[in-house]
Amino acid sequence: MVTVDDIEFRSVSLDTSLRSREVIDQEIADVEAMTNHHLSEPYSIFVYRFFINNWPELTLLAHHKDKLVGNIICKVEPHRNARVRGYIGMLSVDDEYRGLGIAKTLIEKAINLMIEKYGCDEISLETEVMNSKALRLYENFGFIRIKRLFRYYMNRHDAYRLVLPITENSTICSSQLPQLENPKEAVY
Repeated sequence: MVTVDDIEFRSVSLDTSLRSREVIDQEIADVEAMTNHHLSEPYSIFVYRFFINNWPELTLLAHHKDKLVGNIICKVEPHRNARVRGYIGMLSVDDEYRGLGIAKTLIEKAINLMIEKYGCDEISLETEVMNSKALRLYENFGFIRIKRLFRYYMNRHDAYRLVLPITENSTICSSQLPQLENPKEAVY
C-alpha cells in the first residue's frame, strides 16, 4: 500500500540547464491537465504560465514513481502595499491517491515556504461553499472564513474566501499599516 512517505515532493524547475524545454513544457501541461480535471473552474494555459513562471518554487508537485499525483500552485504579492499576502490558487490530488495526506503535505510545505522565503503576513484562498472536505482541511491549518463570495465560480456556486493570519499585520486594517518600502522587492 502507498503511503505519503512513498511520495516525492518538489518544486517546479524552469532551469533549462538541468532539463530540456520539452520536459519542462510537458510537466506544465501535466499540471494543467491534472488541475483542470479536479477543479470545477477551468483555467487557461496563460493562468498556469503566470503562476509557474513568476513563482516556480511555489508550484509544488507530488510524484509517485514518476507519475504526477498532486500539486499546489501558489503566488506571493504585496496586498495594498501594506502587507505581504500569499495565495493558494489551486490544489489537486489524483482520486486514487486521496486520503494519504498528500494535500495536507502540499499545503504545509507551501505555507512554510511562503513564510520562510517571502515573510508572508497572511495567506488567502477561495474554495466552494459546498466543498466541506476542503473547508475542513484548510480550517485545520487555521484558515478563517472571512467572506462569502456569491456566484463566484462559473458554475454559479458560491465561495468562501479564507485567510490564514500569520503576523500581527494580518489583523490590522491595511489603511492603518505603514506602506511597504519596496513592495515588489518585498516579494520578488
